[in-house]
Amino acid sequence: MSKNGALPMQRIRELIDNGFIVGVSDLKNIRPGSLDLTLSDEIYRVNGAFLPLGMETVEQALKRVGAVKLREGAILEKGGCYVYRLVERIAELPDGVYAYSNPKSSSGRLDIHVRILADGVSRYDSVPRGYHGPLYVLIAPKKFSVIAPSGISLEQIRFFNQDTRLDELRLQTNFDTHGGFLFRKNGERISYKEIPHSDKDGSVVLTLGLDFDEPGFEAIETGEPIDLSRVRYYEPEHFFRRIIVSDNSIQLSAHAFYILSSREFVRVPPNFACEMAPMDARSGEIRSHYAGFIDPGWGVGADGKASGQPLTLEVRSFDSNLIILHGQPITRIQYEIVIENPEMHYGEMSPNYGQQFGPALSKHFKSWR
Repeated sequence: MSKNGALPMQRIRELIDNGFIVGVSDLKNIRPGSLDLTLSDEIYRVNGAFLPLGMETVEQALKRVGAVKLREGAILEKGGCYVYRLVERIAELPDGVYAYSNPKSSSGRLDIHVRILADGVSRYDSVPRGYHGPLYVLIAPKKFSVIAPSGISLEQIRFFNQDTRLDELRLQTNFDTHGGFLFRKNGERISYKEIPHSDKDGSVVLTLGLDFDEPGFEAIETGEPIDLSRVRYYEPEHFFRRIIVSDNSIQLSAHAFYILSSREFVRVPPNFACEMAPMDARSGEIRSHYAGFIDPGWGVGADGKASGQPLTLEVRSFDSNLIILHGQPITRIQYEIVIENPEMHYGEMSPNYGQQFGPALSKHFKSWR
């Protein structure tokens, strides 16, 4: 196995056991390739997104932007911007180790923008080598007002000792090994030569799938806030409507929010992780994801024999009345090497989205009737 790349769950546990990461109270928050970060009861409302300046702490930046402290349990109103201090803290990263963060799937599927802030770091979602200090999360609900109690997780952090994202040559040499990376709905493997679209940059372009029983959902306006601690609680029809497919296409309204799916079934072998990446704006003014990390073992199944799973897409169009077709390119994924197989991969952990075969709403909703 490679000694460079993304750290799996057992290496993350070592960081915790050896005191590099403090405040982790539940080891269940360690995922195959990431650590779920939890909200504390320290909450602020701010007038907009911001970043700390170099040498400026987030606490100092909060004072600079006029942050107002809120009580726990406050409603985070859509269109607003809020900051939570996280329970977990970096005591100090080991030599050569750095981290990035991604919103969790459940955050993205509710159209919640979530970004990590760190002292003196003028980049979102970045924890550089040698960092020590607290972590904060900037939360901006876009479609629904939400209640975010302390102790829940909206963001996950990933640790690396080297960038091992595959370039085009390494993608080609690995694509048809390890059980395969990409499959059709009928279970047939897609070979490297059969990839229908490619930017030749090491990424894999995925297309829109509209041939599922439920092709997709559009969020609708509602005055009811969603309590993020409630699972399988809300009636989906109160917050979403089914998308209608006409002539093998759908029409997206500007700035509306949609839950769609990739046509391809994606498989991430346990010795790899995967991240979704933005499409080139020349493919259309559209954002296809907010959550973007795909754990080692996605689409592998508990027995290692599954033929992938489609990826849920969190889509917002910035073009008025954009028409997109079944099979049209809509997002990209980038594979990267994990330094060793995780002790448990995604398919072995009874995950919330382990059985999705088409667009899936967040875990907060009951099954669609």
